[in-house]
Amino acid sequence: MVKIAVYGKGGIGKSTTVSNVSAALADMGYRVMQIGCDPKADSTASLHGQGRITTVLDLVRERKNDFALEEMVREGYGGVICVEAGGPTPGLGCAGRGIIAALEKLKEKGAYKVYKPDVVIYDVLGDVVCGGFSMPMRGGYADKVFIITSGENMAIHAAANIAVALDGFKDRGYASLGGIILNHRNVRDEDAKVAELAEDIHSEIIGELTRSETVTDAEDLGKTVIEAFPESEMAAEYRTLAEKLIAICGIEK
Repeated sequence: MVKIAVYGKGGIGKSTTVSNVSAALADMGYRVMQIGCDPKADSTASLHGQGRITTVLDLVRERKNDFALEEMVREGYGGVICVEAGGPTPGLGCAGRGIIAALEKLKEKGAYKVYKPDVVIYDVLGDVVCGGFSMPMRGGYADKVFIITSGENMAIHAAANIAVALDGFKDRGYASLGGIILNHRNVRDEDAKVAELAEDIHSEIIGELTRSETVTDAEDLGKTVIEAFPESEMAAEYRTLAEKLIAICGIEK
């Protein structure tokens, strides 16, 4: 089992990318578990098509520990196991601490042993890299971290902060940086800006995604591009990215 954490600024297309990679991996025969670590709890929506699902923190708040593992998950496209950590009641509690509680509860309930995924992907908000938001980087969780960015200044700033956090944790047995995924927004000097970022953080661009209306069309249908438009150029880009992640992480069936 290989565990991957994908970080990036909110709104950068992280959940869309992760869900399409999960779907592509499922089509390739891998057993995938996707864990949304954003308080919005919408990471897996395009995989299971059920709107908002009950989150781990919903269950903890309502029933303490009196619930089964099966209530924490939904099966989505291609058998992808979908989990949403959730967040605190708005205005109360800390979202980071919520992530910690949710991931610990998954471990306690034996999620990884029961479902035996080949690949676990954590979809993590990257605007803040402290406390619970760094939880998926920690030993025992992710093996590799990938950062999604565009050439927009705030996205690059968030990506740099994530890389700094990883570098600060390198002596603690945390996950290592696997590379940068460039999700194009077609801003001025985008390629050059992201290439400069990669050089500054001693990494590389391991995948690129085109800005495409196909992504929006699939989202309007409540599906991934892989499911809605499997023969499209965008589906091919997501499959290529999935194959690259496999190569970097050394994932085997």
